[in-house]
Amino acid sequence: MLRRLTLGLALLLHGLVFAAETRDLILVAGQSNAVGFDAYAEELSADPKDAATMFWWRVGDPPPDEFDGTSARQWTTLQFQPRTPAMPAIDGKKVARQYGNFNLKTKGGFGPEIGMVRTLATKESRTLAIIKTAFSGTSVAGDWNVERSGQADACYRAMIDEAKAALAAAQAKGVTLRPRAFVWVQGESDANAKDSPVYAANLTKMLQRLRADLAAPDLILLLGVNTRFGNGKNAFMPKVVAAQQEVAAALPRARYVDTAGAETLPPSHTHFTAIGTLEIGRRFAEALLAAEATFNK
Repeated sequence: MLRRLTLGLALLLHGLVFAAETRDLILVAGQSNAVGFDAYAEELSADPKDAATMFWWRVGDPPPDEFDGTSARQWTTLQFQPRTPAMPAIDGKKVARQYGNFNLKTKGGFGPEIGMVRTLATKESRTLAIIKTAFSGTSVAGDWNVERSGQADACYRAMIDEAKAALAAAQAKGVTLRPRAFVWVQGESDANAKDSPVYAANLTKMLQRLRADLAAPDLILLLGVNTRFGNGKNAFMPKVVAAQQEVAAALPRARYVDTAGAETLPPSHTHFTAIGTLEIGRRFAEALLAAEATFNK
Protein backbone atom coordinates (compact mmCIF):
# COMPACT_ATOMS: atom_id res chain seq x y z
CA MET A 1 0.00 0.00 0.00
CA LEU A 2 2.76 2.44 0.98
CA ARG A 3 4.63 1.61 -2.20
CA ARG A 4 1.55 2.40 -4.30
CA LEU A 5 1.08 5.72 -2.48
CA THR A 6 4.73 6.61 -2.99
CA LEU A 7 4.51 5.73 -6.67
CA GLY A 8 1.33 7.75 -7.03
CA LEU A 9 2.94 10.76 -5.37
CA ALA A 10 5.98 10.45 -7.62
CA LEU A 11 3.79 10.35 -10.71
CA LEU A 12 1.82 13.35 -9.46
CA LEU A 13 5.00 15.35 -8.89
CA HIS A 14 6.29 14.26 -12.28
CA GLY A 15 3.09 15.54 -13.83
CA LEU A 16 3.41 18.86 -12.02
CA VAL A 17 6.93 19.30 -13.29
CA PHE A 18 5.87 18.75 -16.85
CA ALA A 19 2.77 20.89 -16.37
CA ALA A 20 5.04 23.90 -15.81
CA GLU A 21 4.93 26.23 -18.78
CA THR A 22 7.34 28.60 -20.49
CA ARG A 23 6.03 31.53 -22.51
CA ASP A 24 7.63 34.26 -24.57
CA LEU A 25 7.32 37.67 -22.94
CA ILE A 26 6.78 40.86 -24.93
CA LEU A 27 6.84 44.17 -23.10
CA VAL A 28 4.98 47.17 -24.53
CA ALA A 29 5.63 50.70 -23.28
CA GLY A 30 5.62 54.36 -24.24
CA GLN A 31 3.18 57.25 -24.43
CA SER A 32 -0.33 57.74 -25.82
CA ASN A 33 0.10 55.73 -29.02
CA ALA A 34 1.32 52.82 -26.89
CA VAL A 35 -1.76 53.28 -24.71
CA GLY A 36 -3.93 53.48 -27.84
CA PHE A 37 -5.47 56.86 -27.03
CA ASP A 38 -7.80 56.98 -30.06
CA ALA A 39 -8.02 53.25 -30.81
CA TYR A 40 -11.44 52.39 -29.46
CA ALA A 41 -12.76 49.05 -28.28
CA GLU A 42 -16.00 49.60 -30.19
CA GLU A 43 -13.97 49.35 -33.41
CA LEU A 44 -12.11 46.17 -32.44
CA SER A 45 -13.43 42.89 -33.82
CA ALA A 46 -13.50 39.99 -31.41
CA ASP A 47 -10.99 37.18 -31.80
CA PRO A 48 -11.38 34.12 -29.54
CA LYS A 49 -7.68 33.35 -29.97
CA ASP A 50 -6.84 36.41 -27.85
CA ALA A 51 -7.62 34.30 -24.79
CA ALA A 52 -4.49 32.22 -25.42
CA THR A 53 -2.26 35.18 -24.51
CA MET A 54 -1.59 36.20 -20.92
CA PHE A 55 -1.95 39.95 -20.35
CA TRP A 56 -0.89 42.32 -17.57
CA TRP A 57 -1.28 46.09 -17.96
CA ARG A 58 -1.05 49.52 -16.43
CA VAL A 59 -2.02 52.60 -18.47
CA GLY A 60 -2.79 56.17 -17.50
CA ASP A 61 -1.48 59.70 -17.25
CA PRO A 62 1.69 60.95 -15.61
CA PRO A 63 2.66 60.54 -12.92
CA PRO A 64 1.71 56.88 -12.35
CA ASP A 65 -0.82 56.80 -9.54
CA GLU A 66 -3.99 55.18 -8.20
CA PHE A 67 -6.05 56.64 -11.06
CA ASP A 68 -4.33 54.46 -13.68
CA GLY A 69 -6.20 51.70 -15.44
CA THR A 70 -4.70 48.35 -14.49
CA SER A 71 -5.28 44.63 -14.52
CA ALA A 72 -5.29 44.86 -10.70
CA ARG A 73 -1.83 43.29 -10.57
CA GLN A 74 -3.22 40.04 -11.89
CA TRP A 75 -2.69 38.12 -15.07
CA THR A 76 -5.68 38.10 -17.36
CA THR A 77 -6.07 37.42 -21.09
CA LEU A 78 -5.43 39.76 -24.01
CA GLN A 79 -8.19 42.37 -24.23
CA PHE A 80 -8.94 46.07 -24.63
CA GLN A 81 -8.41 48.26 -21.59
CA PRO A 82 -11.26 50.13 -19.87
CA ARG A 83 -11.61 53.89 -20.21
CA THR A 84 -9.72 56.04 -17.70
CA PRO A 85 -11.54 59.41 -17.57
CA ALA A 86 -9.74 62.73 -17.38
CA MET A 87 -9.45 64.11 -13.87
CA PRO A 88 -12.20 66.70 -13.24
CA ALA A 89 -11.23 70.35 -12.97
CA ILE A 90 -10.39 71.70 -9.52
CA ASP A 91 -11.71 75.21 -8.80
CA GLY A 92 -12.47 75.53 -12.50
CA LYS A 93 -8.90 74.74 -13.53
CA LYS A 94 -7.94 71.68 -15.55
CA VAL A 95 -5.50 69.39 -13.76
CA ALA A 96 -2.20 69.42 -15.62
CA ARG A 97 -1.31 66.27 -17.58
CA GLN A 98 -4.47 64.43 -16.57
CA TYR A 99 -5.78 63.77 -20.05
CA GLY A 100 -7.74 60.58 -19.54
CA ASN A 101 -7.56 57.77 -22.08
CA PHE A 102 -10.16 56.58 -24.59
CA ASN A 103 -12.37 59.54 -23.64
CA LEU A 104 -14.42 59.75 -26.84
CA LYS A 105 -16.01 56.33 -26.32
CA THR A 106 -17.37 54.45 -23.34
CA LYS A 107 -15.86 50.97 -23.44
CA GLY A 108 -12.15 51.70 -23.60
CA GLY A 109 -9.42 51.03 -26.11
CA PHE A 110 -6.30 49.15 -27.06
CA GLY A 111 -2.73 49.61 -28.20
CA PRO A 112 -0.43 47.86 -30.68
CA GLU A 113 -0.31 44.74 -28.52
CA ILE A 114 -3.53 43.44 -30.12
CA GLY A 115 -2.36 43.66 -33.73
CA MET A 116 1.06 42.33 -32.81
CA VAL A 117 -0.23 39.25 -31.02
CA ARG A 118 -2.85 38.50 -33.66
CA THR A 119 -0.23 38.71 -36.41
CA LEU A 120 2.22 36.49 -34.56
CA ALA A 121 -0.56 33.95 -33.96
CA THR A 122 -0.97 33.51 -37.71
CA LYS A 123 2.73 32.79 -38.21
CA GLU A 124 3.83 30.74 -35.20
CA SER A 125 2.52 28.58 -32.39
CA ARG A 126 4.60 30.02 -29.54
CA THR A 127 2.58 30.98 -26.47
CA LEU A 128 2.85 34.60 -25.40
CA ALA A 129 2.54 36.91 -22.43
CA ILE A 130 2.28 40.70 -22.71
CA ILE A 131 3.18 43.28 -20.07
CA LYS A 132 2.04 46.76 -21.06
CA THR A 133 3.01 49.92 -19.17
CA ALA A 134 2.20 53.17 -20.95
CA PHE A 135 1.45 56.75 -19.95
CA SER A 136 0.05 59.43 -22.24
CA GLY A 137 1.96 62.62 -22.96
CA THR A 138 5.25 61.40 -21.51
CA SER A 139 8.79 62.13 -22.66
CA VAL A 140 12.04 60.25 -22.16
CA ALA A 141 13.61 63.51 -21.02
CA GLY A 142 11.06 64.15 -18.30
CA ASP A 143 9.27 60.89 -17.43
CA TRP A 144 11.40 57.86 -18.44
CA ASN A 145 14.86 59.28 -17.75
CA VAL A 146 17.24 56.92 -15.95
CA GLU A 147 20.02 59.50 -15.54
CA ARG A 148 18.46 61.57 -12.78
CA SER A 149 20.47 61.98 -9.60
CA GLY A 150 19.19 59.51 -7.06
CA GLN A 151 16.70 57.44 -9.06
CA ALA A 152 15.08 56.99 -12.44
CA ASP A 153 11.92 58.88 -13.38
CA ALA A 154 8.52 57.67 -12.18
CA CYS A 155 7.30 56.13 -15.45
CA TYR A 156 10.45 54.06 -15.83
CA ARG A 157 10.24 52.92 -12.21
CA ALA A 158 6.59 51.95 -12.70
CA MET A 159 7.47 49.94 -15.80
CA ILE A 160 10.16 47.95 -14.00
CA ASP A 161 7.98 47.49 -10.92
CA GLU A 162 5.08 46.17 -13.01
CA ALA A 163 7.39 43.85 -14.95
CA LYS A 164 8.95 42.35 -11.84
CA ALA A 165 5.57 41.91 -10.15
CA ALA A 166 4.16 40.26 -13.28
CA LEU A 167 7.15 37.92 -13.61
CA ALA A 168 6.80 36.86 -9.97
CA ALA A 169 3.03 36.35 -10.29
CA ALA A 170 3.52 34.19 -13.37
CA GLN A 171 6.19 32.13 -11.64
CA ALA A 172 3.81 31.54 -8.74
CA LYS A 173 1.40 30.02 -11.26
CA GLY A 174 4.12 27.74 -12.63
CA VAL A 175 4.68 29.87 -15.72
CA THR A 176 8.20 30.96 -16.63
CA LEU A 177 8.33 34.04 -18.83
CA ARG A 178 11.20 34.25 -21.28
CA PRO A 179 11.90 37.90 -22.29
CA ARG A 180 11.66 38.08 -26.07
CA ALA A 181 11.05 41.68 -27.15
CA PHE A 182 10.45 45.22 -25.97
CA VAL A 183 8.07 47.37 -28.04
CA TRP A 184 8.61 51.12 -27.56
CA VAL A 185 6.01 53.47 -29.07
CA GLN A 186 7.04 56.97 -28.02
CA GLY A 187 8.91 60.09 -29.01
CA GLU A 188 6.25 62.67 -29.81
CA SER A 189 6.69 64.44 -26.46
CA ASP A 190 10.45 64.74 -27.05
CA ALA A 191 9.89 66.45 -30.40
CA ASN A 192 10.83 69.92 -29.21
CA ALA A 193 13.87 72.20 -29.27
CA LYS A 194 15.12 71.22 -25.81
CA ASP A 195 14.62 67.45 -25.79
CA SER A 196 15.10 66.28 -29.39
CA PRO A 197 18.90 66.89 -29.42
CA VAL A 198 19.39 64.56 -26.44
CA TYR A 199 16.70 62.03 -27.34
CA ALA A 200 19.11 59.45 -28.78
CA ALA A 201 21.36 59.59 -25.72
CA ASN A 202 18.45 59.47 -23.26
CA LEU A 203 16.76 56.60 -25.08
CA THR A 204 19.98 54.60 -25.35
CA LYS A 205 20.61 54.86 -21.62
CA MET A 206 17.03 53.87 -20.84
CA LEU A 207 17.14 50.80 -23.07
CA GLN A 208 20.50 49.70 -21.66
CA ARG A 209 19.18 50.12 -18.13
CA LEU A 210 16.03 48.17 -19.03
CA ARG A 211 18.03 45.18 -20.20
CA ALA A 212 20.12 45.30 -17.03
CA ASP A 213 17.16 45.70 -14.66
CA LEU A 214 15.35 42.76 -16.25
CA ALA A 215 18.53 40.66 -16.57
CA ALA A 216 17.69 40.28 -20.26
CA PRO A 217 20.79 41.27 -22.27
CA ASP A 218 19.45 39.64 -25.44
CA LEU A 219 16.04 41.34 -25.33
CA ILE A 220 15.11 42.50 -28.85
CA LEU A 221 14.31 46.22 -28.94
CA LEU A 222 11.70 47.51 -31.39
CA LEU A 223 11.37 51.29 -31.62
CA GLY A 224 8.62 53.30 -33.30
CA VAL A 225 6.82 56.65 -33.18
CA ASN A 226 3.96 58.38 -34.99
CA THR A 227 5.97 59.98 -37.79
CA ARG A 228 2.98 62.19 -38.67
CA PHE A 229 2.81 63.80 -35.22
CA GLY A 230 2.33 67.54 -35.70
CA ASN A 231 0.77 66.94 -39.11
CA GLY A 232 3.96 67.95 -40.88
CA LYS A 233 4.32 71.19 -38.92
CA ASN A 234 6.59 69.97 -36.12
CA ALA A 235 10.16 70.64 -37.25
CA PHE A 236 11.57 68.40 -34.52
CA MET A 237 9.68 65.25 -35.43
CA PRO A 238 12.20 64.23 -38.13
CA LYS A 239 14.94 64.62 -35.52
CA VAL A 240 13.19 62.16 -33.21
CA VAL A 241 12.71 59.68 -36.06
CA ALA A 242 16.39 60.01 -36.98
CA ALA A 243 17.34 59.50 -33.34
CA GLN A 244 15.34 56.28 -33.11
CA GLN A 245 17.00 55.04 -36.28
CA GLU A 246 20.40 55.95 -34.84
CA VAL A 247 19.72 54.11 -31.59
CA ALA A 248 18.42 51.03 -33.41
CA ALA A 249 21.52 50.95 -35.61
CA ALA A 250 23.92 51.36 -32.67
CA LEU A 251 22.46 48.97 -30.10
CA PRO A 252 22.72 45.21 -30.58
CA ARG A 253 19.50 43.35 -31.37
CA ALA A 254 17.51 46.51 -32.02
CA ARG A 255 15.29 47.62 -34.91
CA TYR A 256 13.49 50.79 -35.91
CA VAL A 257 9.90 50.14 -37.04
CA ASP A 258 8.53 52.65 -39.54
CA THR A 259 4.89 53.61 -38.89
CA ALA A 260 4.54 55.98 -41.86
CA GLY A 261 1.25 55.53 -43.69
CA ALA A 262 -0.61 53.91 -40.80
CA GLU A 263 -3.98 55.62 -40.37
CA THR A 264 -4.08 58.56 -37.94
CA LEU A 265 -7.04 60.55 -36.65
CA PRO A 266 -7.66 63.93 -38.30
CA PRO A 267 -7.44 66.84 -37.97
CA SER A 268 -4.36 66.77 -35.71
CA HIS A 269 -3.12 63.26 -36.64
CA THR A 270 -1.62 63.00 -33.15
CA HIS A 271 -2.86 59.45 -32.62
CA PHE A 272 -3.38 56.30 -34.65
CA THR A 273 -6.95 55.18 -35.23
CA ALA A 274 -8.07 51.67 -34.40
CA ILE A 275 -7.13 50.59 -37.93
CA GLY A 276 -3.79 52.36 -37.65
CA THR A 277 -3.07 50.86 -34.25
CA LEU A 278 -3.74 47.34 -35.53
CA GLU A 279 -1.50 48.12 -38.49
CA ILE A 280 1.47 49.25 -36.42
CA GLY A 281 1.02 46.18 -34.24
CA ARG A 282 1.30 44.09 -37.39
CA ARG A 283 4.45 45.95 -38.37
CA PHE A 284 6.02 45.33 -34.98
CA ALA A 285 5.24 41.63 -35.31
CA GLU A 286 6.78 41.47 -38.78
CA ALA A 287 9.82 43.39 -37.55
CA LEU A 288 10.26 40.98 -34.65
CA LEU A 289 10.17 37.93 -36.89
CA ALA A 290 12.57 39.51 -39.36
CA ALA A 291 14.93 40.53 -36.56
CA GLU A 292 14.92 37.05 -35.08
CA ALA A 293 15.65 35.53 -38.48
CA THR A 294 18.73 37.75 -38.64
CA PHE A 295 19.89 37.85 -35.03
CA ASN A 296 19.41 34.15 -34.29
CA LYS A 297 21.36 32.78 -37.25
